[in-house]
Amino acid sequence: MAEAFLRSFDSNLEVHSAGTAPANEVHPKAVAVMGEAGIDLSGHQPELVDEFIGQAWDYVITVCGNAEENCPVFIGEVKHRLHIGFEDPADATGTEVEILEEFRRIRDEIHEGFYAWLKALD
Repeated sequence: MAEAFLRSFDSNLEVHSAGTAPANEVHPKAVAVMGEAGIDLSGHQPELVDEFIGQAWDYVITVCGNAEENCPVFIGEVKHRLHIGFEDPADATGTEVEILEEFRRIRDEIHEGFYAWLKALD
């Protein structure tokens, strides 16, 4: 979701998203709630962070609490490391409606957090 929001804020940004243990597909509820926000994730595929280790980056941003602690060491040049933490909506429990609401809440927090961060760079 963070990658998609950053791309929507500025199409000139080169943004990649990867996880330490990515799922086989983007969570269907993430696809649904991002669709509600006008962003289509249906063609996206989760990527393993190992694919990007060794490359040069202006920013490496972790988004989940456990990723901050378990994020691999990037061998390549990283100008800035940043953590903008959010709960993982895939860990939500409850009824289908309650889980969907958690995805929406976290989607909105991701939007607000990354928008504020990007605007602070201007």
